[in-house]
Amino acid sequence: MDERVQRYVDMGVALGINVGGKIVGAFLVWVIGRMIIRGVLSVMQRSAALKKLDVTLAHYLESATSVLLNILLVIAVLSVFGVETTTFASLLAAVGIAIGMAWSGLLSNLAAGIFMILLRPFKVGDAVTAGGVTGKVHSIGLFATTLDTPDNIRTIVGNSKIFSDTIQNFSTNPFRRVDCTAQLAHGADHEAAIERLKARLALIPEVMKEPAPSVEILEFNLAGPVLAVRPFCHNDHYGTVFFATTKIIREELGKLGLPVPGQHVHIQQLAATPPLRNGNAEAHSSA
Repeated sequence: MDERVQRYVDMGVALGINVGGKIVGAFLVWVIGRMIIRGVLSVMQRSAALKKLDVTLAHYLESATSVLLNILLVIAVLSVFGVETTTFASLLAAVGIAIGMAWSGLLSNLAAGIFMILLRPFKVGDAVTAGGVTGKVHSIGLFATTLDTPDNIRTIVGNSKIFSDTIQNFSTNPFRRVDCTAQLAHGADHEAAIERLKARLALIPEVMKEPAPSVEILEFNLAGPVLAVRPFCHNDHYGTVFFATTKIIREELGKLGLPVPGQHVHIQQLAATPPLRNGNAEAHSSA
């Protein structure tokens, strides 16, 4: 009886030593592997060759290298436990096919990301509208692109959605046009309004001299003519010029004493309304 117990004890000790040795070995492989991966990525970040590349392409290469090295590290850890790498590779391929069939969107995002890097419709730091989102490009990943919207919200959009949709890059051209409108009444002197607005727009420091600001009649509606007020500015100054332009429209039209659309009609309607009795007046005000 003692010999049988001793044999089981010896088998348990041998098994514990074997499994424990593999666990310790796998842990050491993982720790050393992670140190090597961090070292490789650090060398890549400090590499003069990568610094000469575009920022977007450099980040993409770093991301792809990190994913590849981590996959190799997982294979190395599994090999410590006796898992054959060829078997693991076959299993990985089978899992990849299954995942690819179930999540075909991820593969389309990956393919779109590769094409975006090659065709370069935009780069990190550009202000764009992509995938229905407007913002500044923070990073371009393997599967998604990260944008910072004007209200400072980080938004992640799938690469396939971006690549299959219209892309507007506001940073490619050196300047852009700011579009504002000014509503005039029918009795307003539109020539005076146009001249005053052009003169004031030229005084905004961020507004470009060439091309000069444009103020023209855009259309007519029931209230009167509508002016298209269009200064030009650098991309970085768009918000400043937009709000300055709207303020100038309000100030200059007020200084000219131009009639407010609908004001006279409203007064005439009040004058034509017969006096109401108290009960009728209360019912009218409550309505």
